[in-house]
Amino acid sequence: MLTIDNITYSYGRSKKPVLKDYSLNIEPGTICGLLGRNGAGKSTLLYLITGLLKPQKGSITYKGYNPWNRRVDFLNDVFIVPEEFFLPNVKLAEFVETMAPFYPNFSMDDLEKHLGTFEMTPYLHLGQLSMGQKKRVFISFALACNTSLLILDEPTNGLDIPGKRLFRKAVLNGMTDDRTVIISTHQVFDVEKIIDHVVITDTDGVLLNAKMFDISNKLRFTFTTDRNRASDALVSLDAPGGANIVEMSDGNEETEINLETLFELTRQNPEIISRLFPNK
Repeated sequence: MLTIDNITYSYGRSKKPVLKDYSLNIEPGTICGLLGRNGAGKSTLLYLITGLLKPQKGSITYKGYNPWNRRVDFLNDVFIVPEEFFLPNVKLAEFVETMAPFYPNFSMDDLEKHLGTFEMTPYLHLGQLSMGQKKRVFISFALACNTSLLILDEPTNGLDIPGKRLFRKAVLNGMTDDRTVIISTHQVFDVEKIIDHVVITDTDGVLLNAKMFDISNKLRFTFTTDRNRASDALVSLDAPGGANIVEMSDGNEETEINLETLFELTRQNPEIISRLFPNK
């Protein structure tokens, strides 16, 4: 399990903390969507989890390891794909030859499988690729490393519409019972059909930490043209011809979760969310 216990982090002593007394647990075997407004500290949190930053207060542990200690057994079992990254001007085969030995569970067969999902060939030169193509290749390599923790920061930025569809397919194909995938994104529509857990966060802590199954059991997500129904809903967002709304569920119908309206409900009515989904 990934355990974050009352951490605080700021970029400079005189600056307001990006994260303050922040706690979160994420169980293994999940695809977790990490959502939050700009400036909520999502990327900072990811860098703390991977040991690229050190919390000034509190602790982080993953499978018994403190990320900041940078132990080899931790580093070769965690992979992060940042929002912005650099790939060298070399053939993919050279990149794999250099990087794969750091990850003992790397599989060339899996790399070729994921590249195939992205409609890419392994016989390519990284320097000749567009940014979107580089992202497809790097995500394929990340999946092929078969680390138990995979972190993706804004992974669909730079991908075209087919690329976003193939991204969802690749992540699902690479999922196992003992792998945890954390996807931090603003592009909620790109991930809402593949995540099974959602965390909505702010600088002062976690606003929502719940399984998608539990959310769909307690809340109803729907579209309505009825203005009265929209005004009585827990939250209502204008949409062409009507409104997307969230209501309390009667338990007889499971609806497809709309992450945009869920996020807005969490922002506007945090007391409802904390009552329905108390943080553990």
